[in-house]
Amino acid sequence: MLTAGPVALVVAAAALVIGVPRWLPGRVVALRGWVFTRVNGDESIPVPGDLIGVDRFREVYSHPAASGRSRGAALSDLFWYWLSPGPEMHQEHLEAGERYDAVALVTRRVLSVPRARVEELTRRCVARALRDSRGVVRLRDLMMPVWAEFSYELVFGEPCPPDARDLIVGNADDVVTALKCCGLRHMDRRDRLTAYLAESLPRVRHELPAGLTAREQALYLQGAFFNTAVVQMSEAAAHVLMALARHPDVQARARDGDDRYLDQVIAETLRLYPLFGIAHRVTTGDIPLGEGGTIPAGSVLCFDYPAFHRAGFPDPERFDPARFAPGHAPMRELNHIPFGMPANRPCPASRLAPLALRVAVRETLRARRLDSTASHTRSLPNRGPCLLTPLGVARHGPGRRLTLLFMRVRDDWEGLWRSLVQLVLGTYMVWDARRLRLCERHFSGGARSGGS
Repeated sequence: MLTAGPVALVVAAAALVIGVPRWLPGRVVALRGWVFTRVNGDESIPVPGDLIGVDRFREVYSHPAASGRSRGAALSDLFWYWLSPGPEMHQEHLEAGERYDAVALVTRRVLSVPRARVEELTRRCVARALRDSRGVVRLRDLMMPVWAEFSYELVFGEPCPPDARDLIVGNADDVVTALKCCGLRHMDRRDRLTAYLAESLPRVRHELPAGLTAREQALYLQGAFFNTAVVQMSEAAAHVLMALARHPDVQARARDGDDRYLDQVIAETLRLYPLFGIAHRVTTGDIPLGEGGTIPAGSVLCFDYPAFHRAGFPDPERFDPARFAPGHAPMRELNHIPFGMPANRPCPASRLAPLALRVAVRETLRARRLDSTASHTRSLPNRGPCLLTPLGVARHGPGRRLTLLFMRVRDDWEGLWRSLVQLVLGTYMVWDARRLRLCERHFSGGARSGGS
């Protein structure tokens, strides 16, 4: 028979084991951040931070000298590693100049689509994705084929064949999985899409940037439309749907309300879960701060979107679409820049993306109810576990409750394992990126596109 002492120890040990999924992932995330900082060096200036406060975030971000994109930042080697092949052709990472201007012009032309066509195309793509989707799904996985088909039709002007969709999804999934340090990059998956795009260049419905080789044109399309567009739109849609799944009252109102309320939901989701974490810029000249202070040329400014989006809002961690309701402060006065700063490379899809996202969410709500007990964080490493139930089908009863309980427990333990995987793989990829030095070698004339 156990005495009080051993019983207490057993109970304490059981409580510790049960609680591990709750407290350990956060500790591992903090450790991972510490490792990344040490491996990457101490070269960056956080904004907002001690030197530049929230009140000067927009001013500094908009300064003409805050325009360098890749050259001169050790951090660039890591982003180029994740975005290979062809990071030197990725629009967001090109330095200012004729090449950037040429590809940015083509991107704007491809995205200049009438609103009615954007909405109709989105409806078709979502309908196909939802046709057989029910039960427990991962929202990012559900949405990725939607935006793969959507982007393909924007570029090629024709419906996306299944084999092309699979190539695009495989590429985008590999990129975002590596970015979140949940898996290593697989260059063979990415290279297959590059080869497909190179063969398909004659079918592109717009004239591609002049002065580029065929491979460079293929890499431009891959980076702009089949990496960034597919990944970011999939993440955005998954975040909005996950927020609705976790807030049934908001979901009910969004389903029964008009687009104005849905726009508030989307705005609040992108405030709380911004698609950009840190955007870095390299200063091409001195930036005066007043009172004798100066940010010298060659500094690496790291603009922290989550920190900026939380500043100035009461109870900033609470999900509340009413923050963006009529009668509140105008959007331009809020700390809210989900598509970047207009004066410093804003997202070229800032007009098209909200239109398409609204339709995708609205069509999903018209077809399915959403429930989730899984964690919802900005990086969404769990890909958004969610229970989908067709409208008109009863969703009450012990089966639903058990499913949601299982979802919660599984997500907790997956989070524990995933955090350890992220620590190990993330540390390796940071080291490997610094070893390959793709960005540094490119500007010194010795880089290969994808690394080895």
